[in-house]
Amino acid sequence: MSEGLYSMEAKDFDKTLDLKKIKPYGDTMNDGKVQLSFTLPVPCGAEAIEAAKQLLKQMGLENPSVVYYKELTPGFTFFNCYGSCTHTVNYESIYVPKVESTTLSMPDTDQFIREHFGRKIVIVGASTGTDAHTVGIDAIMNMKGYAGHYGLERYDMIDAYNLGSQVPNEEFIAKGVELHADALLISQTVTQKDVHIKNLTNFIELMEAEGLRDKMICCCGGARITHELAQELGFDAGFGMNTYADDVASFIVQEMDKRGMK
Repeated sequence: MSEGLYSMEAKDFDKTLDLKKIKPYGDTMNDGKVQLSFTLPVPCGAEAIEAAKQLLKQMGLENPSVVYYKELTPGFTFFNCYGSCTHTVNYESIYVPKVESTTLSMPDTDQFIREHFGRKIVIVGASTGTDAHTVGIDAIMNMKGYAGHYGLERYDMIDAYNLGSQVPNEEFIAKGVELHADALLISQTVTQKDVHIKNLTNFIELMEAEGLRDKMICCCGGARITHELAQELGFDAGFGMNTYADDVASFIVQEMDKRGMK
């Protein structure tokens, strides 16, 4: 559902909606109801519950309540809490950088490649660095794909190479050169202590040092990846939640065409 359609329906539902002062919606418009879950490093008990409530108040929540709590292990308590948010945001002032491409179906992407390049394009992907998770790169690359969206291996006009996980950036780049890759895809699942940012930064630095950055399309993806972050790190595009192989393939072929890559 488009943002414009959603806002119109919400306004029809309740005339008190003000897009310049958006608050969370629970039971009624502008009630600010939110649910939070968190763990405090304190023993389970009345003092822990009070600490949780005080934290909620400092977060700007009115009428905070702890609806569930449980000792995880001695000295640590988990909470489920409710409260009413007092803060608002101006929805009309929000701008979010997005991938600028039209998502094509698999047949349309294949046809686009035939018409604009006259050859198969080569895409190499991996989970690089110490990341041992392949769920992201498999969803994009493998033939079966994910959630009804076929992976790049299924495209007639794409030669897709999935190198798996824990691939050092140096080896990943070398393989891309060996296979004459048009695009390199990096999936990052592990993000503790921002290790994904360090790894992605290292990749771009290596590409630039080898004089390869402008010769290949570079994309990254993962649950905590945004297009804005990807561009800040030097990538051409970033793909986060709810994006699929057709989104990635569409961007790559359209970006290649825009750059005159043949």
